[in-house]
Amino acid sequence: MTPGFPKRRWMAGAVSAALLALMSACTSSPDQEAAAVIDEPGVPKQLRSRQIIVALPDRLRAEWPAIARELQAQYQLRPVGDFPLTSIGVQCLVYQVPAGQSLAAVIAKLKTDPRIELVQPNQTFEGLQAATPDPYAELVYGAKLLRADLAHRVSTGQGVAVAVIDTGADTDHPDLRGRIATTANFVEGGEPSFRTDRHGTAVAGIIGARADGGILKGIAPDARLDVFKACWYSDPAAAKARCSSWTLAKAVDHAINHDIRVMNLSLGGQADDLLARLLAAADRRGITVVVATLENAGEPGFPASLDTVIPVVACDANGRVAPPRWRGDAFAAAAPGIDVVAPVPHVGYSLVSGSSLAAAHVTGVVALLLQQAPQATPDQIKTALRTTAKTITGSNPAGTTRIGLVDACAALARETPQLACP
Repeated sequence: MTPGFPKRRWMAGAVSAALLALMSACTSSPDQEAAAVIDEPGVPKQLRSRQIIVALPDRLRAEWPAIARELQAQYQLRPVGDFPLTSIGVQCLVYQVPAGQSLAAVIAKLKTDPRIELVQPNQTFEGLQAATPDPYAELVYGAKLLRADLAHRVSTGQGVAVAVIDTGADTDHPDLRGRIATTANFVEGGEPSFRTDRHGTAVAGIIGARADGGILKGIAPDARLDVFKACWYSDPAAAKARCSSWTLAKAVDHAINHDIRVMNLSLGGQADDLLARLLAAADRRGITVVVATLENAGEPGFPASLDTVIPVVACDANGRVAPPRWRGDAFAAAAPGIDVVAPVPHVGYSLVSGSSLAAAHVTGVVALLLQQAPQATPDQIKTALRTTAKTITGSNPAGTTRIGLVDACAALARETPQLACP
């Protein structure tokens, strides 16, 4: 205590500071999330371990602060942050569960609380891009294989708003300069690395690059690109970026509320209730969602498993795919995703592989369709792709998901009969 400082005033100040800290932790605004986090130096708070997300319904808005304090005290939880998801009408509280408690047990108890609409772990997701490409593959084959080059005679995606929910992207790359309309960051500390992020740069380039100052022309070179950073590299040399339920939920909610028509999610992980609700809301708003699928797995992964999205698998320059083993009568689109040319930060290009890149190609085709049919619903877009896709020989063993190579020209010809697709 400072000599001569009145003891009573000091105690009152300390109590006030404690109350202010508690109120801040429980009632902070989306942009002033509480700073109390588990000690994992260098890891954004949204990607740290042992976190849970609790969603409170809008009907209890007046009680949100009290509920937050009660949950914290009752379960000895550590508040990490909070944020609204206006597209589905909930307030999300993020807590860290102490190491001495079972994460599953805490979630199970919280699920019995009638004030809580949803509770789940803050899960992690990864960008679905392979690490090592073949440097001798045929170059820039995507648009030709999908016959998007023919479709460009009537559509280039002019003005169609596409959200790339991914890492950041190099907005100064020659092929992307002037192409990205807006950016947003949802990862704590993600701003400095935004323009050096590889995955988002590649995905955005495949969708909408314009070869004015570079070499690559995207599938929808006149679409409006919006890059929302929800994923982060734990190490600059890491092959895959990591995202979480928290970062992805905020990015998807932002996209829904900003007049997006196509959403690209080149990532995958475990089933996630919060994201499933958000993507259902996106579907109801008329947003077509294109997603990557898990590779060499017995199931497509999440969100590719949802009925409201377009799942995409990667094919090579000859239209060949590694047949997935998923069961059911669903349809998955195939598109170039093996050794494709994509921009990388610092005025570079690379051959990259993965269903992330395949999803980006299909996202571009959806933008071409929406320029010609701006009122088309997600179901109508899916029908156009499915009915015009070319079934890949040998890719569909009995009982497994049907895989079809997307045909951009044939899909657009449904809306534009004068388009010749030889």
